[in-house]
Amino acid sequence: MKKLIPILLIFVCLLVGCAHDNPVRRISAQEAHDMMKELDEFVLIDARSYNEFIQRRIDGAISIPYDEIAVRAADEIPDKDTVILVYCQAGRRSAIAARTLADLGYINIYDFGGLNDWPFETVSD
Repeated sequence: MKKLIPILLIFVCLLVGCAHDNPVRRISAQEAHDMMKELDEFVLIDARSYNEFIQRRIDGAISIPYDEIAVRAADEIPDKDTVILVYCQAGRRSAIAARTLADLGYINIYDFGGLNDWPFETVSD
């Protein structure tokens, strides 16, 4: 039993350490809006379908549906240090897209939910 305690402590420390390394940060629409005004470089991803994207989107966003992120991310965002802002309609798909990006090794991911909570200007085709 005495040999097991140090091993358990190491395991718990590793688990706690990993929890703090989550590169996905959930932010508000206001925080995302402020970041878009302040930052010189970032990628804004609309994780909804292309049809939703052309109907209404945040200006400057690129369309990468959440279920295409794993396949398209390397081509669309080659630098894994890039600040990435992700949204969808309500927040579910952006969360999936953000988690996928994290799993691919991206480290500066900000999920601000969906257009349902976006009080600022949008554009459409």
